[in-house]
Amino acid sequence: MNYLKLLFLLTLFTYSSSLWAQKATITGVVLNEQEQPIYNVNISSNREGTFTDITGFYLLEVLADTEISITFSHLGHKNIVLENLILTTNETFEFNPVMKTKVQQIDGVEVTATGEKSTEGITTISAELVRKIPGANAGVENVLKLLPGVSSNNELSTQYSVRGGNYDENLVYINDIEVYRPFLIRSGQQEGLSFVNSHMVQNIEFSSGGFQAIYGDKLSSVLDITYKRPAEFALNIDASFLGASVTAETISKNKSFTSVTGARYRNNSLLLNSQDTNASFTPIFADLQTYLTYQFNSKFNLSFLGNISLNDYKNTPLTRQTNFGTINNPQTLLVFFQGEEDNTYTTSMGAFKANFNPKDNLSLNLITSVYHTTEEEYSDVISQYELGEIEIELGSDNAGNIGSSRGIGSQFNRARNILDALIVNVAHKGLLNKDKVTWEWGLKYTHEDIRDQIRESEFIDSLGFSVRPPLQEFQNNQPEEPFSADIEPYSSISAINFVNTDRLSAYLQYSQRTLWNTTNIYYNIGLRAQYWVLSGEGFNSNSQFILSPRGQFALKPSWKADMLFRLAAGIYQQPPFYRELRDETGTIRPEVEAQKSIQIVLGNEYSFDLWKRPFKLVSEVYYKDLTNVNPYTLEDVRIRYEAENNAIAYAYGFDFRLNGAFVPGTESWLSLGFLKTEENIEDRGYISRPSDQRFQIGILWQDYIPSIPSLRMYLNLVYNTGVPGGSPNYADPYEYQNRLRDYRRADLGISYIFVSIKDSYPKGHWLHSFEDLNLGFEIYNLFNNQNAITNTWVRDVDSKQEFAVPNFMTSRVFNIKLGMRF
Repeated sequence: MNYLKLLFLLTLFTYSSSLWAQKATITGVVLNEQEQPIYNVNISSNREGTFTDITGFYLLEVLADTEISITFSHLGHKNIVLENLILTTNETFEFNPVMKTKVQQIDGVEVTATGEKSTEGITTISAELVRKIPGANAGVENVLKLLPGVSSNNELSTQYSVRGGNYDENLVYINDIEVYRPFLIRSGQQEGLSFVNSHMVQNIEFSSGGFQAIYGDKLSSVLDITYKRPAEFALNIDASFLGASVTAETISKNKSFTSVTGARYRNNSLLLNSQDTNASFTPIFADLQTYLTYQFNSKFNLSFLGNISLNDYKNTPLTRQTNFGTINNPQTLLVFFQGEEDNTYTTSMGAFKANFNPKDNLSLNLITSVYHTTEEEYSDVISQYELGEIEIELGSDNAGNIGSSRGIGSQFNRARNILDALIVNVAHKGLLNKDKVTWEWGLKYTHEDIRDQIRESEFIDSLGFSVRPPLQEFQNNQPEEPFSADIEPYSSISAINFVNTDRLSAYLQYSQRTLWNTTNIYYNIGLRAQYWVLSGEGFNSNSQFILSPRGQFALKPSWKADMLFRLAAGIYQQPPFYRELRDETGTIRPEVEAQKSIQIVLGNEYSFDLWKRPFKLVSEVYYKDLTNVNPYTLEDVRIRYEAENNAIAYAYGFDFRLNGAFVPGTESWLSLGFLKTEENIEDRGYISRPSDQRFQIGILWQDYIPSIPSLRMYLNLVYNTGVPGGSPNYADPYEYQNRLRDYRRADLGISYIFVSIKDSYPKGHWLHSFEDLNLGFEIYNLFNNQNAITNTWVRDVDSKQEFAVPNFMTSRVFNIKLGMRF
């Protein structure tokens, strides 16, 4: 209710029916019938206009959220008219017309009220929106978590689960190049920067299920990013208490060469110091990323994507006090630490993409990429803890402290983990358009070379004796009876693995648009195949071949109401990656096979005008039947698999999203999602999966003060019901089905825009050199909610009872942010 009250007050304070004009962009290349670029084509829309350069390239800014017509005219060619086009704020629409000399052309572009033109179940997200929305880990993933079906209860992490899947089930592409995450990161505290640099992004597309065969072999989602090709020189600088970034955009005089290069630095100390563990943190994250393109001619271009990143996380914990329990039975955990963690993750990637267009309707791509990561985890932490009840008697000298202890002990955690991974990809992709029919195909070879040393141990000492593992061979009546054998860690892993995987995958997809009476119909049918061979030291080689047919069907009736219906179905299989092959003891299980999911998604899109502004309501229902499931446990962001295909599972739910210009000139949305996912391990019955996020609400709201339109407000609200809280070591998950508390969070940003595209300054003014300049402040966790990511399990020695002590996330944090563009 507090969220709704705040939303109502902010809306009442700032809402106005006056229109603050926003911009969208249309860009492309104009060609003649011989597929040669045309110079000096006039492109006009209302009062806006521009001309093509010698390469046929153009870029035109138009009014957003308004129906417009665009005319292309050139001496000796008939006009092209693009009618009834509505683009959303900050949308970039690519249109590449071919001008003819005989007949005038009227392009009947199919658009919805919000300008989104996809029938494939893809959600398009504004890149400018991503750069504005506040968040403890702002970026693309920060906005994804506000979409229905996407959930996360960890603001420090860029990872997310989609419709019951885990973090390893999401595909991420940048300009058709698959990108990877570090392997060993176990805590959101150790994550700093998303791979995606928001200031380099042009287009963002996301599918939460039922995606096409052209995308890879994962079970849950696809995030498809396109980095920009600059049209002019620009320099972006962002700075805040959390770090800084610099992005440079360049273009040669003949516009054949472009580059976008970004450098980022981030320090999460401001966020980590708001947690209930008092520690000396040194979390430093930095990366350098570049995207280069060279246009040799109108038919051939070459691009390069490169990235180098360093995550250096040092933590010297000092003390921790966590209060939990109920009002009638308050409990507290008091911990004193010695030692430190020192984790380093260094990754680099380089990828070339050659694009050849021998004809306007034929595209041939060759992509090569190399990804390398070196990850080291060193940890020696001794924690001495006291568990007890809080003294709550008023007037007592000991009020707020531990009144009576239920357990006293110590714990020693040690880790020496080193991983070196090299992943090489060579791929070909092709696309052919002919008579409203599209053929797409691809072939890809991947080689993975993983070298891993994992050594972890945990010793528990309570009341002067070492607690042995609760296994049959270690049973004894401690502490009453002495035990003279060697001291054994309560839990330990020790393994050295050398694993090589060779994968060959391919896909073929047929798509067509047609007309049945007055109903527009779109469908695609595709087939993916993959064969992989696993080899290495200390285990037998293994191989498997899989086929994954997929299809989509959409129809748009010629009703007065702008509606589109969509059905997607297919088989989605996820071959095991390295982590899925390694069991809880660190041993490689080569017999692990691909997890399989049969998915059905039924969706509806309804576009309409309200208050003379565009809105869209998207609703979907889905069902997943999973077999060959590899069960896992989740602690913070670390996933540990059983490395067995010994379970079956299901997931079903529904999603709703209403987005549009609730406030004129802005885009906001409300999303709702319901999910239920359970698994049955070895026919023991169904229990909730770790990602069983039953109910989710996400609100993204933008607003401004009508009399001061440069004063902007950005608000995102998230409510997620609690997920299963896990279980202690060696415990049976069937006996621990308790849930974490609900996740509730609100992040607020208020900024003043001194300079924008709309409000520029004449020469001689000190602000003239700025294309954009804004200054603002942000409040993370506005209502200071206590959210938990997982539980620490503490033993009561007398009763042998395990207490689930919640590990709370960040509290309220203030940040100041400065952004400028030249």
